[in-house]
Amino acid sequence: MQRNRIFLCLAHMMKYIQEAFDSNWVVPLGPNVNAFEAELKHFATSRYVAPNWLKEAYPQCIEAHESDPDALWNADYDALQDKQVVALASGTSAVHLALVALGVGPGDEVICQSFTFCASSHPVCYQGATPVFVDSEPETWNMEPQLLETAIKDRISKTGKKPKAIIVVYLYGMPAKIDEIKDVADKYDIPLIEDAAEGLGSRYKGRVCGTFGQFGVLSFNGNKMITTSGGGALICSDAETRDRVMFYATQAREGYPYYQHEKIGYNYRMSNICAGIGRGQMFVLKEHVARRREIHDLYVELLDGIKGVKVMCQPEGEGFNSNYWLTCITVEPEEAGFTREDVRLALDGDNIESRPLWKPMHLQPVFKDAPFYGNGTSERLFEIGLCLPSGPMLTDQDIERVAKVIYDL
Repeated sequence: MQRNRIFLCLAHMMKYIQEAFDSNWVVPLGPNVNAFEAELKHFATSRYVAPNWLKEAYPQCIEAHESDPDALWNADYDALQDKQVVALASGTSAVHLALVALGVGPGDEVICQSFTFCASSHPVCYQGATPVFVDSEPETWNMEPQLLETAIKDRISKTGKKPKAIIVVYLYGMPAKIDEIKDVADKYDIPLIEDAAEGLGSRYKGRVCGTFGQFGVLSFNGNKMITTSGGGALICSDAETRDRVMFYATQAREGYPYYQHEKIGYNYRMSNICAGIGRGQMFVLKEHVARRREIHDLYVELLDGIKGVKVMCQPEGEGFNSNYWLTCITVEPEEAGFTREDVRLALDGDNIESRPLWKPMHLQPVFKDAPFYGNGTSERLFEIGLCLPSGPMLTDQDIERVAKVIYDL
């Protein structure tokens, strides 16, 4: 008999859209969009305080512990009060609009993390610019700060001008070494875009990932920490920047009683219904993050002692607080006696989905001619790494089943 399928990542849906239907406001923009943006700002600027329910036995379904949206997040950082949020159609559109707002265009170069999903770099090409890929460091799997500076110096030497922007990614939810990366960006006065699409709920030194640079990208795709069925948001540095982003996100319509367009814009705004779903999901964001962390810790416990298999964990004692969006392992064949692919196929044989780590962008055929500054880290991780089922609705018994397959190899 075939066993129930265990999927890599499933999102828990909450319906909070009745108001949109009751008011017949189901198109882009609307009161839910405005409220969702305000709630996202409150979250993005909040300080971290561990919930008092973390030690309770985790339920089989995710339930909110707080019913008042104004009480979801703790006191804000004063230094972040200028931050504003624009709700958008996707995380990809958020990356694109950040580049548009920074004036990226043909002939420009943008430094991108190579070890990531394509949505971090494709928008660079939308603008006619060239992505310049930088490899990762082995502790967080994110952009290597020293290689970043090497790339900047070399691009200035080769092209006579600085890269127009830097896009750093919080891979699988893991905070990057953002202080070091920001120091390099500030040294050369290059705007920093944080792709926190996988990092919603992750923090570095107490601050929400996505609030350190000029722009922060969030995603609410169906497989992310919370979902609006599809959607994203852009954290902007101030109200003026938010207004410019919003202008381009709404077809760049000028302030006339008729439709006049002096610039090229985009249909990138979130719908009132999707925003309503997002508002409902905000009530369980902490719970989703808590469950992902519990799942990660359970994998660490269950896979401990398997020679050559290592669960990816955040660096200790330096302010890293990952949401562990996906729990990942590496398999060293010489030690384990089996390969990453052996694990994947064994899991698949038991009807369990897993997936190799992201194939680095510099290895993708579409970017074969793009500049790349590497150290071998991302290529090696792609060869030996695997994402395990990590969705918040998985039970402890599901995780034990996954671990047993690996243990029995």
